[in-house]
Amino acid sequence: MKADNIFSAIPVNLDSEMFEVLLQSDNVTIERIVSRGHQSPDNGWYDQDRNEWVLVLRGRAELMFDDQTVISLDAGDYIHIPSHKKHRVNWTDPELDTVWLAVHF
Repeated sequence: MKADNIFSAIPVNLDSEMFEVLLQSDNVTIERIVSRGHQSPDNGWYDQDRNEWVLVLRGRAELMFDDQTVISLDAGDYIHIPSHKKHRVNWTDPELDTVWLAVHF
């Protein structure tokens, strides 16, 4: 066993969002996502087969849903996104790493 830190090993240059699987089983995937001013392409919607629970550990972000609802998230905020609820990353803070913990189940 080895302990690690969710805030470690974040690249200085982050040309695209970073996705890292931390734990995976048949029923659950836990990943770290790091954003720095990244957003989904204008025509890029996530339409996932699994539920997703997302927690912003550090930074700030906005999610947009296909009904045009926008949810702002700050450090400590979390949201449950049901499967097949189309959504996209509308904005992340360009000055600060936004570190997300995403649980897919």
